Amino acid sequence: MASVPDQAILEWDSSEPARLNLRGAWTLHQAKPNLTKVWKAKPKSAKHITVQVEVEQWDSSLLAMLRRIRRLAEQQNASVEFAELPPAVSRLLVMADTPSVQAKAQEPQAFGRIARFGLLVMAVFAAIAKSCQFIGEVLIACWRMLLGKGRMRMSDFWDALQQCGPGALPIVALIASLVGLILAFVGAAQLEAFGAQLYIANMVAIGMTREMGALMTAVIMAGRTGAAYAAELGSMQANEEVDALKTFGFPPLEFLVLPRLLALLISMPILTVFADALGILGGFVIGSGLFDISATQYINQSLSMLTLTDFMIGLFKSLVFAVLIGLIGCYYGLNSGRNAQAVGKATTGAVVSIIVALVVSDAMITLICTQLGI
Repeated sequence: MASVPDQAILEWDSSEPARLNLRGAWTLHQAKPNLTKVWKAKPKSAKHITVQVEVEQWDSSLLAMLRRIRRLAEQQNASVEFAELPPAVSRLLVMADTPSVQAKAQEPQAFGRIARFGLLVMAVFAAIAKSCQFIGEVLIACWRMLLGKGRMRMSDFWDALQQCGPGALPIVALIASLVGLILAFVGAAQLEAFGAQLYIANMVAIGMTREMGALMTAVIMAGRTGAAYAAELGSMQANEEVDALKTFGFPPLEFLVLPRLLALLISMPILTVFADALGILGGFVIGSGLFDISATQYINQSLSMLTLTDFMIGLFKSLVFAVLIGLIGCYYGLNSGRNAQAVGKATTGAVVSIIVALVVSDAMITLICTQLGI
């Protein structure tokens, strides 16, 4: 039978019963013969089938038909041979029959309690070593800057100072005023029983200058500036901007960490003094409004209680807090992963670590000052 152009033909050869002829145009838009019906005409005794392929046009539909023929033959324990198969079809058929080899995910190895504890200790020591390396590199960068060899850009410093200085004044003013109000109100409830309402000024002045002014300002900056540092540097790490700086020979610590750290060192003491003043003012609002303490009495009582040592302790704490916020925020940002989820985790970890470090360092400084009688 002569082949008909533009028609897909599939039929058994009349001269050779175990021979299947596949001719014509085998493309997707052509009507295809029903393989199930054609296969029913196969001789039952045939255990080896030869498929004679003489196609004029073909695409993936030909490959699909050949694979179906092979599957039907395998179901009946018969072998199939494709004769005069175009080389391209032969290669595609081999590729289609090759099973995909995918790397199986390794199951997590089960460790005992002692092994898990050992892994935890190793992870802690690795984190400590990495943190010490980061601090050492920052100190080297600071030393290079003092020697005039630093490559920090002043524009980056002024931008960072604007972000963590004037930009933080409104929230610091609000929180400090409320903290002063709370201190005065809570203390007045106890002092009123002894008729010592005048000493509200003493309590608020000491509490704000030595403790609450610096600590509350640091907590605000941890959530505002520390998180911003971690997010900014984490995004740069994810976008490979930090790698680009290293590739061009620019030290990332001098370009990214030093401006932010110096901006915090300058702005934190100023914000702390600002918070102290507003906290004392908030205490005055409670003292004068609820307990009829005059402005002159309140100011004189506060000044008689405060000393230069109290201010210096508060300023020293603010400097320590500034270093902790800057280092921890930048550390988490530079060691972030390279996706959005990792940046979020780095930001969260930075804020939590900063707050813990602030509370621990504040307790240690207060304990040392108490032991020294300061």
